[in-house]
Amino acid sequence: MQNRGLVKFFAILFALVSIYQLSFTFVANRVKSDAKAFANGDEKKEVKYLDSISKENVYNLGFTKFTYKEVSDKQINKGLDLEGGINVILQISVKDVLKTLANHTKNPVFNKALENADKNQQGNQDYIDAFFIAFDEESKGAVKLADPEVFAHRNLEEVNFNMSDAQVKTIIKRKVKESVESAFRVLTERIDKFGVVQPNIQMLGESGRILVELPGAKDVDRIKKLLQSTAQLEFWETYKIEEMGNFLMATNEVLKKTEKEINTKETPKTANDTLGNLLTDASKDSTAVKGNNPLFDKMTAYGQGPILGYYSPKDTAKINGYLKMPEVKSLLTGEQRYAKFVWSKPQSINVLKQQIVDPTKTPNSKKVEVLELYALKGNRQNTPAMSGGVVTDASDKFDQMGKPSVEMIMNSKGAKDWEALTGKAYTEKGFIAIVLDDVVYSAPGVTSGAITGGISQITGNFDISETKDLANILRAGKLPASADIVQFDAVGPSLGQEAIDNGITSALVGLLLVSLWMVVYYGKSGWFANIALAVNLLFLFGILASIGAILTLPGIAGIVLTMGTAVDANIIIYERAKEELRMGKTLEEAVKVSFSWRGAMSSITDANVTHVLTGAVLFIFGTGPIKGFATTLLIGIFTSLFTSIFITRILLEWSISRKNNLTFVTSMSKNWFTNFNYDFLGKKKITYIFSSCVVIVSVASFFINGLDEGVDFKGGRTFQIRFEKPVEASEVSDELTKVFDGVVQAKVLGDKEQLKIVTKYKIDDPSSDADVEVNKMLFDNLKKYYGPDLTYEKFVNAYDGKTIGIVSSSKVGPAVAKDIKTNSFWAVLGAMGIVFLYLMISFRKWQYSLGAIAAVAHDVIFVLGIYSLCYKFMPFHMEMDQHFIAAILTVIGYSMNDTVIVFDRIREYLAGKTKGSFNDIVNRSVNTTMSRTLNTSLTMILVLLIMFIFGGESIRGFIFAMLVGIIVGTYSSLFIATPVLCDSISDAEHKRIEDMHNNVENK
Repeated sequence: MQNRGLVKFFAILFALVSIYQLSFTFVANRVKSDAKAFANGDEKKEVKYLDSISKENVYNLGFTKFTYKEVSDKQINKGLDLEGGINVILQISVKDVLKTLANHTKNPVFNKALENADKNQQGNQDYIDAFFIAFDEESKGAVKLADPEVFAHRNLEEVNFNMSDAQVKTIIKRKVKESVESAFRVLTERIDKFGVVQPNIQMLGESGRILVELPGAKDVDRIKKLLQSTAQLEFWETYKIEEMGNFLMATNEVLKKTEKEINTKETPKTANDTLGNLLTDASKDSTAVKGNNPLFDKMTAYGQGPILGYYSPKDTAKINGYLKMPEVKSLLTGEQRYAKFVWSKPQSINVLKQQIVDPTKTPNSKKVEVLELYALKGNRQNTPAMSGGVVTDASDKFDQMGKPSVEMIMNSKGAKDWEALTGKAYTEKGFIAIVLDDVVYSAPGVTSGAITGGISQITGNFDISETKDLANILRAGKLPASADIVQFDAVGPSLGQEAIDNGITSALVGLLLVSLWMVVYYGKSGWFANIALAVNLLFLFGILASIGAILTLPGIAGIVLTMGTAVDANIIIYERAKEELRMGKTLEEAVKVSFSWRGAMSSITDANVTHVLTGAVLFIFGTGPIKGFATTLLIGIFTSLFTSIFITRILLEWSISRKNNLTFVTSMSKNWFTNFNYDFLGKKKITYIFSSCVVIVSVASFFINGLDEGVDFKGGRTFQIRFEKPVEASEVSDELTKVFDGVVQAKVLGDKEQLKIVTKYKIDDPSSDADVEVNKMLFDNLKKYYGPDLTYEKFVNAYDGKTIGIVSSSKVGPAVAKDIKTNSFWAVLGAMGIVFLYLMISFRKWQYSLGAIAAVAHDVIFVLGIYSLCYKFMPFHMEMDQHFIAAILTVIGYSMNDTVIVFDRIREYLAGKTKGSFNDIVNRSVNTTMSRTLNTSLTMILVLLIMFIFGGESIRGFIFAMLVGIIVGTYSSLFIATPVLCDSISDAEHKRIEDMHNNVENK
């Protein structure tokens, strides 16, 4: 080999760089272990410890020293499925941005276009493009985007009424992009102050979506509120209960005529002393209003001051409906017709519990969760007395009673307006509601005169973490539009540790068995292949560390599969060398030919290029863990080629130069897979009939059984829940279906103590309140399966050592599901199309491409058919999701790999000197590839079996798809691709090739 010294130099340099890059991972893991030991299970203490040493030197490498932050930035980071944590995709509401840019216009064409854009937005289509299309269709040229009622108004100076629609579209797109970037900056600042180690925040293209990954984060509800809060802080004057009393009584009278009689067992109307003096006369005689007063019967306690009443969270939607009724709204007169009804944040209060058995006894109290109803003093423009934009800083403090609060500092204008507003409230004995995102946090009165200086406090029913988050949100600023959670994943640390253990086990067992097979089959040269494999893994991990890749469980699967691709190239080379030795060449000549283009290099190149193309498609269309799988797979292909071609060759030539007894066989494997003489083309009628039946049955099953589409494809919420004891999945499914709106699926996941629960309940509601509601409904209906010590917080949130409750959860909104489905469809078609073009260019005959595509289409339909026929009764999940599409694309790559190896030999024999009929020449060429074909397939099947057994429940369906695909792909390469190739070549071409071969033989 020429330039052997240069190759050695780069190999050694590459190895040293890889070791250097990986050293940071080892140091970071050591520091984390020290932090865990120091914290002794206290998560906050552990985070504080790591933050405290972030700027301290923890790694000395010669003259260079690295801080813990620098070491952490250079390590291989573990994904959420390995470390636990929370992954969120937020959709910044482009609709809200457009409304703001249009100054909340009432123009009917504009608003109808927004409505149509919601309905007609296609998968992978940006909302703004859908809006422009809808606007053009609705306006029909009569209304321009530069109309003063749309975008050409004084608040948007960049647009004037002389502009064309195309010009306005450019400006609006830029403004929307600026809004998304602004949201990205706000979220980044919020997360940076949250205290999560190594958060990852990315803007996802031009879609308006923002990815937030928080490794190690455990408080699910808190993080959702932190991310989704728009921080729209406002200060409103409020009506007092005596001012709204007549309206409430009149509303109740109207509702008596429209609502059915309400039957209640008890109507406690009195809260504890901290709520002040309530309407005690009414509360003592609850029967006076019992059953006849729809508005008051739902009250948990009567209101006082600015509070109109206390209601249970489950009744707030009903009350909102009452207040929006036209006949109720008509009761508001004068300035009250602009009143804005809002709720407080949830809180717990004590209410008196009536003694039904013995009314003479003193009532005792019980604690219940309630929301307070307020009426804010609105105006024609629906604007507050003061906007929160005047707040320049905020910090978490404690009030005079020692309770957590938030202190605000205002600018000079804000201080002046605040002084006037509080002075007015003091004079009128009124109240000022502090409202954040339409939720009242507190509504204090002013008891000591106007507040000067612009410094004030937000008090309320807070805990310390809430005041820290609220201060953080106010400091970071408000989002330019609402942020909806369209995709969400949460993985507990215990589940992540299981994934790591499963991944390491499958990797080690796979490495051991593949290495053992290479030694058993190829003898001494097998040892060289194993050395190359070890170097390949070193290079692979080194590259992953250097590019800052995130290692996921599918990524580990990609690494294990890399072992198969690494030995695949070695197998092709070794098999070619064995053929050359049988033809009488010396060992040195055989090795030289096997590494030439005429030998194994053309097959290796074509096979790996097709594999790289499908991997690239997977990387482009994949997200999250799938992108991690594609990353490791692509890197593994290139490192495998380098080590197989260069490292293995150096070792072989070194052995030859030392006159070692180099062999490519052992006494055991000497005659394996040799002397094949099978008439493949002679059996094509049988295989055509068999494969046609498979395709027909599969297609019929698609229409009859369908496919088990996961939430990735249809949207929904998924929960992985562990119980203390085995439970019946059907029983849980029936119970939850009764309380959720629609059928709830519950399936055993691995052990009988673990269920996978899927529901579409409120999937169209992206708010954090809807997520909390679903979590609480799950807890309320499943807590009977647990002991009395399990609280809601323990059930929902993750923590170290957690073994029961929700161990992972995910949510995929309808828009994201539509995008994933569209991406998947084009990914599969795109991969097949790209490979078709490449093979047509490489082999210079379209018949080769047709044969390969026919085989791949057969394989894809076969795998889909197996999943359609078997998903209802197999002991593991066989869902159509992103992982499944990744498996299909991988199958396409490996099927092409096998087919190209066969086609390469057919091309060689058809251009060679073999005598016989066309079919004889093709059969002979295919028979000579059997050793390579079966060996590479068996190696991959072995690796996949190990992963299927040891890889864990979460990727078992994913691995099964690849396992079936590799087996079917081997069959189709021999019995589908080859016959289709031969049948598509004309009879005249058959005769020309036969004549050419016979003439060569006669000469």
